[in-house]
Amino acid sequence: MQQIQHIDPHGPDPVVIDRAAALLRAGELVAYPTETFYGLAGDPLNPEAVELIFAAKERPDRMALPLIAADREAVRSAVHEFSDSAERLAAALWPGALTLVLPASPALSPRLLGGGQTVGIRISPHAVALALARAFGSAIVATSANRSGQPAPMTAAEVRVALGGHVSLVLDGGPTRGGQASTVLDLTLNPPRLVRSGAVPVSVVEQVLGRRVT
Repeated sequence: MQQIQHIDPHGPDPVVIDRAAALLRAGELVAYPTETFYGLAGDPLNPEAVELIFAAKERPDRMALPLIAADREAVRSAVHEFSDSAERLAAALWPGALTLVLPASPALSPRLLGGGQTVGIRISPHAVALALARAFGSAIVATSANRSGQPAPMTAAEVRVALGGHVSLVLDGGPTRGGQASTVLDLTLNPPRLVRSGAVPVSVVEQVLGRRVT
């Protein structure tokens, strides 16, 4: 049974966050606000939870799921290698709307990776997303809380309509601002490749790296 819990988007109640994190540890799904849209969280190390996300979103099998982490230590735990380029970008642009594609840790569910060996990950500046990842203790899934191919939700009510009973808890932080999704940069290639244009301009990324991206 889906429940909606109101939460302060700027100063989330630790009790509510701890409850949400406990649901994630139990293999259930939680929707939560980010700086753009509502995200859908699950445990990326739990194959059953990952499968629930694919089913809820009706997501194609080969579309990998991105992650949000609370800090760079949690990012390093989710990836196989955190390069010098990743360090520079993280120092300059995290927390922020920049997703880095990096070699995935073998601990992650293969299903999460969509048949590949890389994972997209970032640190969100949103207080609720950050608190949830920190309380969970490692990175959480950060896909949008919608059916694949449908508009990303900006309110808890839109999440409820889109995902129905697939989600155990929706953290309702009020309307999100929408806008551009995160910029996605693949750092496993040389030169780095822009996978998706987004909120962080590619010119800023290139300035931090001191090189062009393709």
